Amino acid sequence: MIFENMIGLGVAGNFAGHLEQAGEAADFKQVNTAEPVQPKAIFPFYVPAREAGFLSVYPLSSDILRFPAGGADNLQIEPEIALICDLQYENKKVVKIIPHFFAAYNDCSIRRPNARKICEKKNWGLESKGLAKHWIPLPSFEAGSVIDRYRIACFHRRDGKTNIYGVDSPALGYSYFHQKLLDWIAERMNNQRDQGPINDIAQLLAQANYPDKAVISIGATRYTPFGEQNYLQPGDTSIVAVYNGEKYDESSVFAMAETLQFAEDISVLIQNLV
Repeated sequence: MIFENMIGLGVAGNFAGHLEQAGEAADFKQVNTAEPVQPKAIFPFYVPAREAGFLSVYPLSSDILRFPAGGADNLQIEPEIALICDLQYENKKVVKIIPHFFAAYNDCSIRRPNARKICEKKNWGLESKGLAKHWIPLPSFEAGSVIDRYRIACFHRRDGKTNIYGVDSPALGYSYFHQKLLDWIAERMNNQRDQGPINDIAQLLAQANYPDKAVISIGATRYTPFGEQNYLQPGDTSIVAVYNGEKYDESSVFAMAETLQFAEDISVLIQNLV
């Protein structure tokens, strides 16, 4: 697959409590939702079109996380599941999103309280995002499918010490999931307009000449107290693991993180910060 040809989108506010921990809940005060648990918006992190400005820089890496030019003292891991999807259009509207794979993803973000748009916290250049090399096939995204067994774990290593950065969470903990999530994303792709922190996605799709594939990160989990209070530094290692919770438990996955040796059937993203 040529990821450089895919549009990259993320879902904001799809795990209860994350936006509050990240200090971003206030950004969405003017965004109305149909129900309290509904995600707030979708945002672009990569648009394969020169006209997209900084969003046209391909940010994904499977092993490196590069600090912004000039450094940053408020960079955080955002552990997520990403879906690798086909997009189908009719009359330049998205009518279907078909996920074929899922994988560990790091929506690494700069906490910029005065950022005008969400995307300004997400893509600061090459190797500013993370997607695992190992993608897990997803024959179906209906309730009861294979993804329902999976969990998301996140760890941080510094000076040989491993800490739990994100609360180990089930994929089923997402507020919107399965077809409900896909339908909502498609509706937002067609109808979300430029407002406050969010972008007009239909305009970006047009700029990119209606790409037929997308990487969609579906929301970050909550932080542990350590993750909430500790920001990244050069030399750190960021780890996001998406694993089968019926086969592995939290302690065994933590043991793998301590040695950086993971089972082959785990989608793991290990990024060194430079």
